[in-house]
Amino acid sequence: MAFSDLAFLFLFLPVVLAGIYLLPRRYQDGLLLAASLIFYALGVRQRPWAIALFLGLCWLCWFGGRLLGAATRYRRQLLWMAVAVPVGCLLGFKYAGIFTGTAVWLPLGMSFYTFSMVGYLFDVYRGKVDAERSLGRFFTAQCMFPKLISGPLTPYGQIAPQLGRRRLDLRQLDTGLRTFILGLGMKVLLADRIGGLWRQLGAIGYQSISGPLAWMGLVAFSLQLYFDFHGYSTMAVGLGQMLGLSLPQNFAHPYAAKSMTDFWRRWHITLSSWFRDYVYIPLGGSRRGRPRQICNLLAVWVLTGMWHGSTVNFLLWGLFLFLLLAAEKLWLYERLQHSRVWGHLYMALCIPLSWMLFAIPDLGQLGVYAQRLWGGFSAAALAGGDFVRYGGQYGLLLVLGLILCMPGPARLWRRVRHTPLATGFLLVVFWACCYCLSAGLNDPFMYFSF
Repeated sequence: MAFSDLAFLFLFLPVVLAGIYLLPRRYQDGLLLAASLIFYALGVRQRPWAIALFLGLCWLCWFGGRLLGAATRYRRQLLWMAVAVPVGCLLGFKYAGIFTGTAVWLPLGMSFYTFSMVGYLFDVYRGKVDAERSLGRFFTAQCMFPKLISGPLTPYGQIAPQLGRRRLDLRQLDTGLRTFILGLGMKVLLADRIGGLWRQLGAIGYQSISGPLAWMGLVAFSLQLYFDFHGYSTMAVGLGQMLGLSLPQNFAHPYAAKSMTDFWRRWHITLSSWFRDYVYIPLGGSRRGRPRQICNLLAVWVLTGMWHGSTVNFLLWGLFLFLLLAAEKLWLYERLQHSRVWGHLYMALCIPLSWMLFAIPDLGQLGVYAQRLWGGFSAAALAGGDFVRYGGQYGLLLVLGLILCMPGPARLWRRVRHTPLATGFLLVVFWACCYCLSAGLNDPFMYFSF
């Protein structure tokens, strides 16, 4: 089950909300836990062992936290023993295929819930949060369905205190519903429609496309990925609001950034914060001189690439970003920030190139695509006019996507979101999404693969 399923929209969510709003407060967290487990079980119904694995890791993490909270000696050893189990499972599922030669199914949401558990254990070890005594409360915070499968990665110390004391009222419900519909529109009406161009390029073969169409395809993939994941995160925030919970924002107009450093402060903010807090700073961050800082940065981006997937393209993607970020740390960042034009031109080139490495797992095909980007401008390549044909089909969507990923429309929306005009707009968006979903014109969430 996903947030963009009709069964979720018209059955699961209304039943859960009705229960949450009608039941006495002391039963609300129990209903939220039960609903979250049902939600996950439906997502892995063809592999029921995945929910047993998830619950087992949750219990081990809770028990490890209790041991860490009570221990006065050997706390570091206890920490690494507790962390080794979920991390070992994640690595096993992600990389077993390399050694067995067969594809291994990654349990739904495993990358996200593993990082959530590891973050909790480190926070207990550092004394940032107290070890949770209540197993039910711990399970509720970890299993919460709005954030379970694809984030946002929410620190335990941020979400647990909200349980049992959240405010539920019709205004909160209205705000959350509006936020949710906006995210649903990003996913169904923008990401899935724009993504059609990238799928078509794969179907006709990269070797057959012209240079202009290759660049157009990268723009399409960049927008598809943004509106897919930003849409999911926006829906998660909206669901949290409807349930009386505050979840962190995950995007802050990253395509408006003027440097890759700024981009990764705006894109998938909770994952970037996780690597900063639990990898980069513990390794020494920028406190031990420039050479050590660059080494720490390399470690972060190698691990980030490995977290996203086991194929070589993800490692290349991480290394490419590391090189850009290292150059910015050494000398480029200030120059980009002081320019009103060059920073945006730099990012207009670097963002699509980085997503090319991310999108194409086969290195041979990656080489073909790169060759078309730079070499597909000959008279023979342009003669077919493929970029004109596909530009006619997708040009308006691409322009609309480029406009909507900038800060201006978001500022305008914040001013009008509670007006009757905004209500009418959201009703049109919702029923347009329902039509597309009923017609099968939707794709799975892209980040369900990670």
